[in-house]
Amino acid sequence: MPNIALELGKQSATAGVTAAYGEQQDVDGVRIIPVAAVCNGFGGGSDEAGNGGGGGGAWSLPLGAYIRRGDDLRFEPNIIPLLAVAIPFVWIVGRAINRIIRTLKR
Repeated sequence: MPNIALELGKQSATAGVTAAYGEQQDVDGVRIIPVAAVCNGFGGGSDEAGNGGGGGGAWSLPLGAYIRRGDDLRFEPNIIPLLAVAIPFVWIVGRAINRIIRTLKR
């Protein structure tokens, strides 16, 4: 039986920035370097009878790309995924501040 952890590790190598965007590209002297937020999680185990199993999951969110022209380097965001991350974050922070203020008023 193959080692489950090694197999899952090999599969997780493909879930990342290259899965979201691909490799960095050079176009007309401009280097484009993709940026993504990546999360992987895996688990496995077996019982006394030797029956084993495992599973996992991953997600990759394309955030934007670094653009390099000569000595100039700047970040170009991918607006839609940034909004998808920012809106829930702002809501959670606002909710936390609201609860803190309510607690302090008591």
